[in-house]
Amino acid sequence: MTIQDSGFMMEDGVSCLPCTPEEQKKIVIDLRNESERNLKEGNLYFVISSRWFRKWERYVRIDADANLIGNQSSDSRHTNVASSMVAEMPGAIDNSDIVQNGSDCNCKENVIQLRRNLMEGRDYALVPQRVWEKLHEWYKGGPALPRKMILQGVYHRTFDVEVYPLRLKLIDSRDESQSVIWLSRKASLSELFQRVCALRGIEQNKARIWDYFNKRKHTQLSASNRSLEESNLQMDQDILLEEVDGHHSSRFGLDSTGNELALVSMEPSRSSFTIAGGPTLSNGHSSGFKSNQYPGSSLSSGLKDTDDGFDAYNTVRKGEKRGLAGLQNLGNTCFMNSALQCLVHTPPLVEYFLKDYSDEINTENPLGMHGELALAFGELLRKLWSSGQTAIAPRVFKGKLARFAPQFSGYNQHDSQELLAFLLDGLHEDLNRVKEKPYIELKDADGRPDEVVAAESWKNHKARNDSVIVDVCQGQYKSTLVCPVCNKISITFDPFMYLSLPLPSTITRTMTVTVFYGDGSGLPMPYTVSVLKNGFCKDLLLALRTACCLKTDENLLLAEVYENKIYRYLEMPLEPLASIKDDEHIVAFRIQKKGMEKTKLVIFHRWQEKSTTDYLKSGKELFGTPLITYLGEDQPSGADIETAVSKVLSPFKRMHSSAEAHIGKGSDFLSDGLDELCSSSDAQSIENAEFEGALSTDLSLRLLLTDDRVMNFKAFKKDTLFEPGKILSVVMDWTDKEQGLYDASYLKDIPEVHKAGFAAKKTRKEAISLSSCLDAFLVEEPLGPDDMWYCPRCKEHRQAVKKLDLWMLPEIIVFHLKRFTYGRYLKNKIDTFVNFPIHNLDLSKYVKNKDGQSYVYELYAISNHYGGLGGGHYTAYAKLIDENRWYHFDDGHVSPVNESDIKTSAAYLLFYKRVNESKMEIGESSYSHSTS
Repeated sequence: MTIQDSGFMMEDGVSCLPCTPEEQKKIVIDLRNESERNLKEGNLYFVISSRWFRKWERYVRIDADANLIGNQSSDSRHTNVASSMVAEMPGAIDNSDIVQNGSDCNCKENVIQLRRNLMEGRDYALVPQRVWEKLHEWYKGGPALPRKMILQGVYHRTFDVEVYPLRLKLIDSRDESQSVIWLSRKASLSELFQRVCALRGIEQNKARIWDYFNKRKHTQLSASNRSLEESNLQMDQDILLEEVDGHHSSRFGLDSTGNELALVSMEPSRSSFTIAGGPTLSNGHSSGFKSNQYPGSSLSSGLKDTDDGFDAYNTVRKGEKRGLAGLQNLGNTCFMNSALQCLVHTPPLVEYFLKDYSDEINTENPLGMHGELALAFGELLRKLWSSGQTAIAPRVFKGKLARFAPQFSGYNQHDSQELLAFLLDGLHEDLNRVKEKPYIELKDADGRPDEVVAAESWKNHKARNDSVIVDVCQGQYKSTLVCPVCNKISITFDPFMYLSLPLPSTITRTMTVTVFYGDGSGLPMPYTVSVLKNGFCKDLLLALRTACCLKTDENLLLAEVYENKIYRYLEMPLEPLASIKDDEHIVAFRIQKKGMEKTKLVIFHRWQEKSTTDYLKSGKELFGTPLITYLGEDQPSGADIETAVSKVLSPFKRMHSSAEAHIGKGSDFLSDGLDELCSSSDAQSIENAEFEGALSTDLSLRLLLTDDRVMNFKAFKKDTLFEPGKILSVVMDWTDKEQGLYDASYLKDIPEVHKAGFAAKKTRKEAISLSSCLDAFLVEEPLGPDDMWYCPRCKEHRQAVKKLDLWMLPEIIVFHLKRFTYGRYLKNKIDTFVNFPIHNLDLSKYVKNKDGQSYVYELYAISNHYGGLGGGHYTAYAKLIDENRWYHFDDGHVSPVNESDIKTSAAYLLFYKRVNESKMEIGESSYSHSTS
């Protein structure tokens, strides 16, 4: 008999799609565009696994080369090559890799929850409701993961899909039971009361709900239209339910003697605001004063809270050090904590915010946050410098951040540099001494001396921007543009608050691929190769060919293995390497070129327990890496499949196996395959005893025909004929006998593409210096095709040559090491060690303005990023200047650290302070000779 097509396996209807890939693509694009034209709060979007969605995109050719890594290719051959490749149909929608295993045992709402710390693009895609309905109609599968669109921000309103709703743990004081409630952070307190009362069976007028953050009563919540986010409720925090009918008394909120604790209301005064009524600190400045509230502003919101569990207005205990308070992690807020610790340990800012700065609050600036951000930051800074070593929970500050910078709202990990940029700019605008910005017409340099043009530009800048941030953190650089056609030169002088430095020698990544022999001629071997980060699969294949000494008559077939199946074939030469994540498992199969036109055979492995009576049952777990080979016959048979399986397994054969002794063939352990091993009548009876009657087969191996998802199974015989040129998939059931005969460890635990250690290695291998990063930043280079310059002489946009030079440096200079590179699907992390000086960073040679000033700097803080993206972690090192000692700030944990240990490959933001000339010693070594 002949089996025409393996499509008989598809029992869910996926194989009979009513639309072609081109039709699907058009329908989805049209529906997406329609959804974008009708954005509104409450719209439904659905979360889909990126693994499945990228496979669908390849199938319908949405990810053709025109969108590779966000750039349009000018080479039409790329598109032709990509479009000539036919991708496989993706199969049923499968979201199993992004949902949590098992439901929340305390959640009564039966909601399927996502795994934590997922990243859009890398782990999941968001599609509008109508797109999901179409995809589900075509492919079935799931589970469905609907999420609502919310409106965020105060002055800059943005739409966002709330992928992770707020999770609150409800403690019922009546029986001390615990439940989990999921609500949008935009839900009102009234909605929270309704949900709690319905869940716990209590009348609303008898319910009292407390903000129970850190198991401590803070605010008594009241049913109102105030949102949960505005109430500073955090992910995974506790709320406490009490009944107030007099019959239930709560032991919650009692001290150790049983007396009720004094509870401080979190609602601040509406008539005035207070800036840090606190102790006189070591610098001699009193940090307390009061001022009338500005009319029409909301400066009072959250300024006198004690939500951190510490009263910031108490004096520090005698002998307790200041500036060593940690910041609690409120749910992936380590990025915020790291940036804040660096800022609050910046000496000029500490001095400024501990004094009276109320006269500089600018509530009228349309570019600012009406002074609220500056007040919230100042309040937090004073708490951190007044609390000894008590950790602070920055809930109010995070709430302000969510209001004014919605991109940082929610509970996803973010970039500490992006937050720093927002804070510096926001603090500047809130503290801008210029109340009305004058209009200033910019002048061209027109050949005037640089000194004149630079001074004029800085004067114009200061006329519109004048704050402590400008005084301390802003410098000036010279930008020169040259038209490549008419040689027109344009010179401008622009301000900067930090310098983003490229890492010049980090354009490659290492990738580990395990290479298998498709003909069974050798054991698999992992190879680690170096390729261009922005390269393509053809580059990876070229590197692997060299590494494994591929013969001229062989080809490599690349594939991704996921959950013991072939998830996708990487057959497109122009598939971007950015689509391959570090935690994926990639394998390659060495195949004879002349055989690749024949029938491909995919072999899955399944552990078959002795107790199983149904040979066709699919409840057994897959294990190991699938193997791929090709059948040489024009019309392969079942016997050909069995021979091919035996051959490809032959390298894994143990030298001395218990299986051979069991069957009595121990004298010939170099026998060629299972067919010889099981040729005796005794062995044959053992092999076939379990499934005799269940199916009729004459195979010596436990092989079943299956589909690419290994969901459906069908028996075949040696004389079964198969249509040539098709992809055949079989599953082999392993018993104790096969385990004894073959060493299955070669099939298991193949390495990840790149295993990044969580701790940053202080390796000097491939180390680069801070000076080389500065050189790369200042190098002359042409503008990109998407960043053309309008030449006033040519009256056209030109790809000009750009050169940057430093002209004036500020008192505080921040270097941002650009460790993250952006691809189409995800960001990549560069872990290369950058050797930076701690002392005597002399930048004089980089400053073009020879004004006689000293430009020697000393390091005082570092923002670190450890691990990979999404699952990484931020910490900070900061130096207490008065104490001359370094400390490690890891969220709420603070510990001393040796200066020799602060230089690691995790360094991400470097904070330097200019050294006062009077403190410099004669004969100090310059940066270029510094080894610190």
